[in-house]
Amino acid sequence: MAVYTKLNFKEVNNFLKQYGIDDLKNFRGILQGVENTNYYIRTNSNEFILTIYEKRVDPKDLPFFLRLLTNLSKNNFISPKPLENLKNYTITKIKNKNATLVTFLKGKSKTKLTNNDCFEVGKVCAQLHNLTKKFEISRKNNLSINNWEKIFKKINKKKLKKTSKEKIDNYLFLLKKNWPKKLPKGIIHADLFPDNIFFINKKISGVIDFYFACNDFFAYEIAICLNSLCFNNNSTFNIKKSKNLIKGYETIRKLTPKEKYFLPILAMGAAMRFFLTRLYDAHNTDKNASVKIKDPNEYLKKLEFHSKIRNFKEYFI
Repeated sequence: MAVYTKLNFKEVNNFLKQYGIDDLKNFRGILQGVENTNYYIRTNSNEFILTIYEKRVDPKDLPFFLRLLTNLSKNNFISPKPLENLKNYTITKIKNKNATLVTFLKGKSKTKLTNNDCFEVGKVCAQLHNLTKKFEISRKNNLSINNWEKIFKKINKKKLKKTSKEKIDNYLFLLKKNWPKKLPKGIIHADLFPDNIFFINKKISGVIDFYFACNDFFAYEIAICLNSLCFNNNSTFNIKKSKNLIKGYETIRKLTPKEKYFLPILAMGAAMRFFLTRLYDAHNTDKNASVKIKDPNEYLKKLEFHSKIRNFKEYFI
């Protein structure tokens, strides 16, 4: 989430009228995240989130995202529900950009997750996978292994040390050589970071920001979570959090031996994905946008950690 498109009261009010809502009280931009523009909206009777889709989101993918959220809502999963406007569309225009209005989920994200929080995330993650494997919709992961070299080529290498460039090239070669071909798969969230998970009284109350959701290995989702949830602030790995994440997940869905075998390389890949996209954003984000640029080097350190892991059990000793 971020604020690239600036709106005033009149513009938000006119947008809401397309949904039959005419009691806007106030609104504010949400700075977390880097992909789309998001506003929190409060009316006299309700609360909503307005999302404006920016450049990186392909308009062709929007029906998938909104159908996914609608299907999850119908199955009582704790995610936002897209609302239909007066013309029965879930996609509306604002400032010539695609936008949607979704329900507001109560709760707050945490900057630091506890061991028990990681257990709860594991459970919710497995619940999501069990649901989405039944959905007859699909979207290719455009930020997976086949795209990392392309992203790296778009980055200005003059801003990187020669040794760093060589190191990344070597890691990309290693990942391509060892990436698994067949593992259990379905639709994954693909961006389960703390700011996308809401809590109330130590229980998860909502999961948001499904705009990276795609079809990929379920174990790749676990790999993303190992990176996003199971490291301390000094980039050291937290064994207790990783144990609880896996333990929570396996209360709902057991990982196969093959998934466990490939988890270290998948975790390396997840670290590479976020390192490269953060590096790209650091060099290419509009300076006038209200957005917090995240440090790519955090994920280079995590990539290096995973490269030294030889098997699944080493994550827990």
